Amino acid sequence: MKKLLLLLAFLLNALAAQADWPDRPVKWIVPFAPGGANDLIARAAAEGVAKRIGQPVVIENKPGAGAIIGAEYVAKSKPDGYTFLIGAAGVVTNSFIRKDMPYKDEELVPVGMIAVAPSVIVVHPSVPASNLKEFAAWAKTQANGVNWATAGTASTPHFVAEMLKESGVPNLNIVPYKSGNEGVTAVISNNVSATSEASIVVLPQVKAGKLKALATTYEKRMGAAPDIPTTKEAGFPGVAIGHWAALFAPRGTPQAVIEKMNAEILAVVKGREFHDKLVPSGIEPAPYTYAEFVKWYTGERDRLGRIAQHAKMQAD
Repeated sequence: MKKLLLLLAFLLNALAAQADWPDRPVKWIVPFAPGGANDLIARAAAEGVAKRIGQPVVIENKPGAGAIIGAEYVAKSKPDGYTFLIGAAGVVTNSFIRKDMPYKDEELVPVGMIAVAPSVIVVHPSVPASNLKEFAAWAKTQANGVNWATAGTASTPHFVAEMLKESGVPNLNIVPYKSGNEGVTAVISNNVSATSEASIVVLPQVKAGKLKALATTYEKRMGAAPDIPTTKEAGFPGVAIGHWAALFAPRGTPQAVIEKMNAEILAVVKGREFHDKLVPSGIEPAPYTYAEFVKWYTGERDRLGRIAQHAKMQAD
């Protein structure tokens, strides 16, 4: 009887704590340095969520090791609803290519999607192609193949290249760089012919005439560049991926808190203020319900896992 009363008291206290959540500041860990797309999205969303929950949402940057340092910090944090991760593609792909992961995938659970910086396929202006079909046809004529810059193994540009290969552009030579910015600079310098990178990175270079945009790998055209067709429109529906930012929590975080946070994010992402802050720079809000995000996340793990295995991707 005593044990039953203790268990009942524990459950009542847990329910009361969830009902009062949040009663202090909430921390969002950004696993990248300040200034990038992930950080920009996080800060825009945090501002809106803070207003709705009545508590500060503090952004803390913990970059390094392909976002693993920040992700491990959250995975090992107390699952009390006060520490979250602003995750990106690495949350899905790192364990595909690394044998030394310091945490298990299941130690991070999905909370909600926030936004996507669509990936844009770009080439040096000298490349004789104005769309993706022309690029594919030109690539097939190059005896030594076409050099394609990536931001390292299993980066989004790497996945785009492998998707293009599966879609009939077999002769792309993968040239890894340390970052997406370095890869873009290599194309501008004509050291390599092509790459794909986040809209926020390449659109200014496209507008300046330093790069030529062929297609966006997102599901729809971007509000900031509606003249750039999607890969699906270009006849390459299998080439689909984006530079996304979403919220994750440590395993064991109360489900009620997860669903409450998802609801607050969803309300912010659907709002005009969030839209007006991000869309002009090439970032698209992604208003997913909790169920929609979990389904998308699960499907993305399966899809990208298959591609990584087929391409035999291994950590650099």
